[in-house]
Amino acid sequence: MNKTRLSSKGQVIIPKSLRDSRHWQVGQELEVIDTVDGVLLKPVRAVKPAALDELYGCLQYPGPARSLEDMQKAIAEGVTQQSIISDDQH
Repeated sequence: MNKTRLSSKGQVIIPKSLRDSRHWQVGQELEVIDTVDGVLLKPVRAVKPAALDELYGCLQYPGPARSLEDMQKAIAEGVTQQSIISDDQH
């Protein structure tokens, strides 16, 4: 078990072995989440803001256009398949 200590400035040193295993570098931004059992630190994944015109076409689909009805049917089929898989695992 790793231990650390709270400084007079409210700082906590995360043990090197944990920083290394998480690939956290100096300056890594962490989200601090209060939980029932303590405090959870989660890395903030930087996502560069982008304008819609920069994203247009990034998810290219080479097939024919699909209707909303086609998409809803595919979603329903996927949900059914997932429930069958889930039932088989229990």
